Amino acid sequence: MKQNPTTIPATRNECYGFWGTMREQAMQAWPLALQAIAKTTGEDFDSARAFLDSRHGRHFADDVSNGLFKGLSLQDAIDAAVTQWMTWRIDWRTARDHGIPRGLPYLTGFVIQSATAVEMEEAA
Repeated sequence: MKQNPTTIPATRNECYGFWGTMREQAMQAWPLALQAIAKTTGEDFDSARAFLDSRHGRHFADDVSNGLFKGLSLQDAIDAAVTQWMTWRIDWRTARDHGIPRGLPYLTGFVIQSATAVEMEEAA
């Protein structure tokens, strides 16, 4: 799906996930994280939003916050979190528990899994 790079979808979860964890930095961090995740994984903005709105998005935000604590700029902290999540691989247990193919980068796997979960909820 071709997406308009200037159209950033809003969070659907202001209290939890990435937005809730980033708090006062959420408004500035949201479009940066959404664009970085979509670009890196090759998935669309809606899939990246599903990931960021999930519990996995909260953990991703923790990694961004850790980068900020180390003195990185917001963009650099997001980029560092993306790099780290792309380095980790889905192991057999995560594959079994979440239905994500073993060996995929964590970020790609959980973006796809989160988008699928949202689609299933909306179809029910």
